[in-house]
This record gives sequence, structure tokens and C-alpha cells, in this order.
Amino acid sequence: MPYRVIFMGTPEFAVPALRALLEAPEFAVVCVVTQPDRPAGRGQKLQMPPIKQVALAHGVPILQPQKLREPGVFEQLQAYAPDLIVVAAFGQILRQDVLELPRYGCINVHASLLPRWRGAAPIQAAIRAGDSETGVTIMLMDAGLDTGDVLRQRAIPIAPNETGQTLHDKLAALGGELLIETLRDYLSGKIAPQPQDDAAHTYAPMLKKEDGLINWTDSALSIARQVRAYYPYPIAYTAWRGQLLKILPAAAPDSVTVRAGNAEPGEVIAHGDGIAIGTGDGLYVPQQVQLAGRAAQAIRDFLNGHRAIIGARLG
Repeated sequence: MPYRVIFMGTPEFAVPALRALLEAPEFAVVCVVTQPDRPAGRGQKLQMPPIKQVALAHGVPILQPQKLREPGVFEQLQAYAPDLIVVAAFGQILRQDVLELPRYGCINVHASLLPRWRGAAPIQAAIRAGDSETGVTIMLMDAGLDTGDVLRQRAIPIAPNETGQTLHDKLAALGGELLIETLRDYLSGKIAPQPQDDAAHTYAPMLKKEDGLINWTDSALSIARQVRAYYPYPIAYTAWRGQLLKILPAAAPDSVTVRAGNAEPGEVIAHGDGIAIGTGDGLYVPQQVQLAGRAAQAIRDFLNGHRAIIGARLG
């Protein structure tokens, strides 16, 4: 008989893990729990989470409680008699009775090498901090925030021009692969949970829009990391002539965005056929920008209609 699995997840990051479980013959996904449909986009139409779309396509029963502590939710989960609960970017804390419900525990797919970057935004935090590598941790969940024992980890390098989006996609795919491999070894007794070193932990809190605001007194290197880490959300931005100006990562993977040079923090100077912006240490050379309400543009195209930005002070 296959192991009965309740899967809890919400965004795109969780999709490869759910697909991997659905394709593995030794697991039967008996229920998917995800966040409620939310309004999104300019029309604010209700949109279902990516995980719900996968579950519907496979005919898996779906629960969408606002909170797991709502009356009757635990009883619904209990009725599925799960052997395992697998969690990937669910977006809610699991209450103690849910943690204790499955025979083999609750397993989490986390996008960092724990104990580094516990919390909601580990992918962006790793790029922002200039880490050379990150990875995926498969762990047993406990009542803490990403504090449970580790079953297996796998590291990957962070490329020099990695963005939050590209790293997200790599780690999501890795999470699906590592989950099945780890579950097989865990359930057969080949691996044992290992405690984390709590003294070595770092924390990556949930991102807010204002985290994208660029402080031009930071170094050019720090700003370059901010631009890459916070794409596609919350996106790095500054102000020019009272308008929001988004600074987007370079489209070309080998583009150089940090140069030696001097200009006042936030001061825009001509640089080749583009511009450079002064920082607290060095020059930041943007490759793509986007004015609020406009399409993104390569810096050369932007300058065709906005030459006046040269000599301006941003921020």
C-alpha cells in the first residue's frame, strides 16, 4: 500500500514537490491544503494558487482554510489518516495537533541550507548577503520556525548574476528531486534526523515592498545584490522627478553593473552609451529601468526619451 500523504503548499515553488509526489508510485496524495484564492492583478480577479491548479488537474481533494485552527479543519485532516504531511511554502504555521497527526511526521521542503536563512524569504536573503552557495533542506518539522531536525541537504552555487527568480526556479526543481529521494531513505531507515546548530542560524523575514528602496549611500556591490535579489518582488526602486523608477537586473547574464569611479550618492552621470549612478563606494551601472506605469526599457532606449536624467540626483 502506498504511503498516504497530505500536501500543504501554495506558490510556484511548491509545484515541483507536489508533482514529484504525484508521480512516485509509493506515495498517494490524498489531499492538498493550500491558501484561499486571492484577488490579483489590475482587475483584482480571484486567482487560485498554483498548487490548487495542479491538484485540480489530478483530481486530488482540496482544502483552503483561512487558518488551520478554524473549527473543523483538524477533523477534516484527521479523516484522511495521513502517514505523512509534506509542506512546501505553505504560508501558515502548523499547530501542534497537526504536527503530531501523521505517523511519520511532517516533512518540510525549505529553500536554504539550514540553519542559515530560516524564515519566509531565504532565496532573496542568500543573494542579498552575497552568499556563494545555497540549497534545499528536507527537514522534520517541529513547533519552531524552520528549527526541526535535518534529513538531507543539497547545495548549489549562486551564479554571479543570479536573480531571485532564477534561483527560485533552480531550488524549486531541486526540492522536488530531493524530496522523493529523501523520503525513500527516511522511510526505509537509511537516514536519521540530525539536529540543527541553533547558534549558527540566520533569519530571513518576509519581504515588504519598502525593502526594495535603494539607499544610494550603500556600496555599488550591495545595491547590485539588492537589484538581483529582489527581482521579481519587491523590485529595487528609487525616485526621480517625483516618480517611482524601478531598477531591474540586467537581461544579459554577463553584464557588469559595478564599476570603480566617483560620483555623489544618487548622482547620475554619463557612462559610455548609458549611465552610471554614484553610491557610497563605486558606481552602479543600470542595464534596465522602468518608470511607474511604463514598460521596462534597456537603458539606451530609456535615454532616448529621458536624457534629462543625466546630472539628476536620485532618491
